[in-house]
Amino acid sequence: MGAGNRIGSAAGAAPRILLVDGSKVVRQLISRVVKAEVPDVEIVAVATGAEAQAELQHGVFDFVTVALRLSDMDGLELARYVRESSPQIYMPIVVVSGDVEQRLHRRELGEYVTDYFDKSMGFEALGEFIRGYVSPEGGADGEVLYVEDSRVVALATRRIMEKYGLTVHHVISTEDALVHLRAAQAKGEVGADVVLTDVSLKGELTGGDLVERIRNEFGYGKGRLPTLVMTGDENPANQTALLRAGANDLVEKPVEERLLITKLLFQLRVARHLRERTEG
Repeated sequence: MGAGNRIGSAAGAAPRILLVDGSKVVRQLISRVVKAEVPDVEIVAVATGAEAQAELQHGVFDFVTVALRLSDMDGLELARYVRESSPQIYMPIVVVSGDVEQRLHRRELGEYVTDYFDKSMGFEALGEFIRGYVSPEGGADGEVLYVEDSRVVALATRRIMEKYGLTVHHVISTEDALVHLRAAQAKGEVGADVVLTDVSLKGELTGGDLVERIRNEFGYGKGRLPTLVMTGDENPANQTALLRAGANDLVEKPVEERLLITKLLFQLRVARHLRERTEG
């Protein structure tokens, strides 16, 4: 792994993960599935926020997972501590919880959390999710329908996705995306494995309109055609509206490469799991 892909540890060093959860069983489960996905990983598992703070004082980590509820503090309070006290410029902090979806819709996860993972997805999926952060070049193949009307932004973002092995079909408007999806549907195909769209686009229809059409006109569920929406709008009500319209997740702008790729690859893997389960 190159130095540019490693956050925190020295280049070539084993990634270090701080796992914070009050349940010993959950800590053991997460440790097992992460070690299966990232064989050389070092995991430090603790039960409380105080223990986590002590570990953060004594070493550098590449990644932190934290439960929302700990015996001595809220997981978001710990996330804030990490952000304010860590010597590192950037460290992914992911909330792992069973009630993330409700908080996500209310946009209550806060500015200190990088991402979230809902336990209902299963711990094996969590292992893949974490691998996406510490070893993103492991990747997954798939076709992205990418909707962006800025040529400069589209060129840069397309290069990022193609670097990780994804195939990109780029269009500049929701109207063009719908033409592509309808043509594919006429052939009995979906037209993409995942959709990545900006929310603000030239033309009459927005990225939010595209999400709504995918879910309602085409009838594709979140597992059938995962859809990620890029937005620079930090208004919680507007973000919630996109999620309720059927977006799988949001990518806040300016886009951070690792976060974008992790979210894309995670949605691709989850959709593949769901398809295999249905076909099986």
